[in-house]
Amino acid sequence: MKKSNYSTSVIISVLVHVLFIVLLLWGADFTFEKKQSVGNTIQATMIDPAILNQQAQQIRQQRQAAKNAELARQARLQQQTAALEAQRKTDAERIRQLKEDKLTAEKATREAKKRQQVQQQQAIEARAKADAQAKADVKAKADAKAKADAKAKADAKAKADAKAKADAKVKADAKAKVAAKAKADAKAKADVKAKADARAKVAAKAKADAQAKADAKAKADAKAKADAKAKADAKAKADAKAKADAQAKQDAALNDMLSGLEAENEQRDGVKDQHIDDEIAKYSSMFKGLIQQNLLVDQSLKGQKCKLRLRLAANGLVLNVSQLAGNDTLCRAAKSAVLQVDVFPMPDDPNVVKQLREINLTVSP
Repeated sequence: MKKSNYSTSVIISVLVHVLFIVLLLWGADFTFEKKQSVGNTIQATMIDPAILNQQAQQIRQQRQAAKNAELARQARLQQQTAALEAQRKTDAERIRQLKEDKLTAEKATREAKKRQQVQQQQAIEARAKADAQAKADVKAKADAKAKADAKAKADAKAKADAKAKADAKVKADAKAKVAAKAKADAKAKADVKAKADARAKVAAKAKADAQAKADAKAKADAKAKADAKAKADAKAKADAKAKADAQAKQDAALNDMLSGLEAENEQRDGVKDQHIDDEIAKYSSMFKGLIQQNLLVDQSLKGQKCKLRLRLAANGLVLNVSQLAGNDTLCRAAKSAVLQVDVFPMPDDPNVVKQLREINLTVSP
């Protein structure tokens, strides 16, 4: 850009000087006198000296006028040249000022763009920092909930294990005291067992269908529900096996004994009632654990309680859930958690199932 401006200035200057020289040459033509051509013929003529003096005076005046005109022309030319030079300097200054203004504007634009980039980077860093903090808060909250859930599960398992040990001891004591039953009782028990096995198969199929439906409905909760179902199935199978083993040993003992049937039957009925109560308590605790796994509430509800009534099908499918008492917000969250469980694990004993089909539970976060 500087080179182009310099070339333009040089060209203008050269043109001005060329114009000045041309004007000088053109003006000089007016100062030359045309010489009269001299012929070979000489004519003698008498000339009046006064006329000669007058003509000479006129010639001097004409020359002086031409000289004055040339001087005036040269003065005008010098003025024009000075004006052109002044215009050239003015144009050069204007071009320099325009270039300086352009550089200043470009610098201001670069600085503004740089400031904008810095502000954008600062905004991006601020958003990233806020996002990281939010993620950290969410993770901390999730970790705390997972820790609490793990502790609740461990406590429930410890309680269930202690209860299972107590049940095993009660059964062992009952088996030691139970007398032999008649062959007719054995046949009746075999029929009852066959019916119970058939019901168990139907219940198992219903549980499997319900579990498949629950998996399709909420994939995110599938693992938790599958774990709960696996634990419940394992516990149910273990209870069924223990019950079958106990029943087999009990049948063998009853077949060897023929006396004391009435007293032993009364004692057995009492054990059966206790077994039903224990199973109800065990499955109620299991139900609460499943509800707690799906319960999402704010920390402000800690310490609040909600009492619910659950109505279940024989296979554990939730038919209805209603609020009996407690905090409305907590109860809404608890009802939602019950519906997410969808199907609760049920025992094989029809007497226990009958008691569990309509049950009241108290939920507290």
